[in-house]
Amino acid sequence: MLAPHISVVNLGCRVNRVESDRITADLMRLGFAIVEPQDADLIVINTCAVTGEAEAKTRKAVRHALAHPNEPYVVVTGCVVNLHPEELSELSDRVIAEPSKIDVAERVCEVLGVESDSVPACSDGEVVDALGRSRLGVKIQDGCNHRCTYCIVWKARGPERSVPVESVLEQVREAQEVGVPEVVLTGVNLGAYDGKSATDEHVEIDELLEAIMERTSIPHVRISSVEPMDISERLLKVMARYPQRIAPFLHLPVQSGSDRLLKEMNRHYNVAQYMDLIRYAKEKIPGVTFSSDIIVGFPGETEDDFEASMAFVTGMRFLKVHVFPYSRREGTAAYDFADPPLWRRYALPKQPLCRAAKPACCWKRRCPPQCSPATRSSTCLCWSAHPGTRPATLWRSRWVPGTGNGAGRRSFDLY
Repeated sequence: MLAPHISVVNLGCRVNRVESDRITADLMRLGFAIVEPQDADLIVINTCAVTGEAEAKTRKAVRHALAHPNEPYVVVTGCVVNLHPEELSELSDRVIAEPSKIDVAERVCEVLGVESDSVPACSDGEVVDALGRSRLGVKIQDGCNHRCTYCIVWKARGPERSVPVESVLEQVREAQEVGVPEVVLTGVNLGAYDGKSATDEHVEIDELLEAIMERTSIPHVRISSVEPMDISERLLKVMARYPQRIAPFLHLPVQSGSDRLLKEMNRHYNVAQYMDLIRYAKEKIPGVTFSSDIIVGFPGETEDDFEASMAFVTGMRFLKVHVFPYSRREGTAAYDFADPPLWRRYALPKQPLCRAAKPACCWKRRCPPQCSPATRSSTCLCWSAHPGTRPATLWRSRWVPGTGNGAGRRSFDLY
């Protein structure tokens, strides 16, 4: 009998991506054929609820899956299912909600009436080849105990819990054995990792990283997003100790450049402390680079708050910044906050911050004759890009003179 055809659709964050890869691997080991959605007998959708827009995309993805000519079953899992599964299961009798990701493969067998041992399994090498990646995510932690006022994820993911050390090491060794050159340690609140060793000792993220360095020979390890309040001196020292194997890169979500808003968001640091952390990391880790997240339009955000974030992002020169418009989520503390003034003032408030968040590598060129005297000595015309990117992705910054008595302005666009 031919194995049923399955498709796995991922929506959302890096943690979701790792979980979807694990679901795909589980299904392949059971012998299911992984195909494109239009050819599937059953489609698994790993949902995302981080913003209202993400939930809307989830519903759209489910409706799109249901419309395929094979009339596939649709198994939904992930954050939307954990928050309100009825929104998806009400779309069709062919939609099945499974809140536990580790049980998705068993639920697929149940829905299709297939015994889990009735189809031939495939090897780990075949799984890696099918995923087609030279970088493999390893999930070491889930859940979050922080209560940021804008965030719904802690409700969807539950309290913090960590994968035991030996299980993490086993996953890293499996990747190493099939030739994967790099693993990415991921988690919802990665810096809060508190796993148990074989001797039942508590192990934090820096100790886990040290164990991976000492007890595996994986060529390269990368750390995913870490909250600024969870970065320790010990973690930075471990990263500095293995410069050839641990990527000198940290994604540290700041969310705002305004101390007032950081307090309203229930972030446990201020701008000065964040900048001190960046300076300290640069002292400890040669060549370290950073990326970050910014929320624009948070309730009560004023012009001064917005300009503070603009100035902060411009001054920090992050390698990359993800800029998100604030999403009002029922069930969060910020849901009942005042309406954000900037949301009414700016149709797309994140655009100026996107422009300010150009990558840090600049090659300055000759200023054009019409440039502003105030900018002639700085970067009137600069071309910026991440190292290794194609010229088509370069940013171009230019001074646009005003008309009549109007003031000039700086324009940023893709070159």
